[in-house]
Amino acid sequence: MSSFKELRIVDNFYQTSSFFPMPTILVSTLDDEGNTSLGSYSLCFPYYVAGKDYYAMLLECRNSSNTAQHILKQSKVALNFLPHNKKYFKETVRLGFPGETSKEKMSSLNLTLEEGLACKEDKELRPLVLQESFQVFECTWVSELDKGFESQAGPLEGYEPPYKDFNGITSKFGAHFILKIDKIIMKEEFHNSIINGVKTNNFPNIPVDYGYRDNTHFWYSSSKKYIKEPIPVKDGIDISAVRYAADRSDPTITFTDEACKQLSRVPRIFLKAALDSCVKWAKEHDVIVIDKEQLDIINDKRSGEKK
Repeated sequence: MSSFKELRIVDNFYQTSSFFPMPTILVSTLDDEGNTSLGSYSLCFPYYVAGKDYYAMLLECRNSSNTAQHILKQSKVALNFLPHNKKYFKETVRLGFPGETSKEKMSSLNLTLEEGLACKEDKELRPLVLQESFQVFECTWVSELDKGFESQAGPLEGYEPPYKDFNGITSKFGAHFILKIDKIIMKEEFHNSIINGVKTNNFPNIPVDYGYRDNTHFWYSSSKKYIKEPIPVKDGIDISAVRYAADRSDPTITFTDEACKQLSRVPRIFLKAALDSCVKWAKEHDVIVIDKEQLDIINDKRSGEKK
């Protein structure tokens, strides 16, 4: 006999039919007058994480929401990540409750807005960011994907088909937006912890949202204690197999035995990609011999920032 019992899947299944941990963020957009509007969201996840010429997030929301309607008109977005604070979460709940216009919600804002960094570079009007955030993703909607630009703002009682598959108006009441990350900005304390090494005492206190579970409350938890678990070290690929692959990766680049030994810890399925990455880095830096020291620099994704 199974130890599980089936629960019927209904609308908003991530809230009503499951326990599903999610981020808690406030999304900045621009209204018709160019003013910043804020909306609360949890359905926001990494989308493009590697292998493309840009990185992206996926935001899911009601197509009638202020946020969705603003993105359809103005493509600039900022994803504000607030630390755990009961006052902040109370404001997040207020900003997430539907029914008010963006002007009505923003008129009693209990948080502080400031200019981000992306607007200083691209000289475009962008939504302001929240000063209380520990990090912000400044983004642009990639409206050309799935011809999302064909989705127009307007209907608030539900959209009629045809619908987009994954970017724009995707159902009668739903919308998906693929957001290119233009810039990640964060407070100096946490910026330095990523550059110099994250420890339990310099990790931001990030709230986790568990959805709107009943008719009276939002449920969320704070991050009271962080626990780290070492990555398991297993016997890797035989060094001779790494040497064989390394010698054939590029005729102009040589790998030392020490570098090959270090690369033997890479899972076999990722070895070719790792070697190709090393070769690309070596050519960009006029290096013809990759030794252990060079490999350490390659593996340190933050080496340039540390300088």
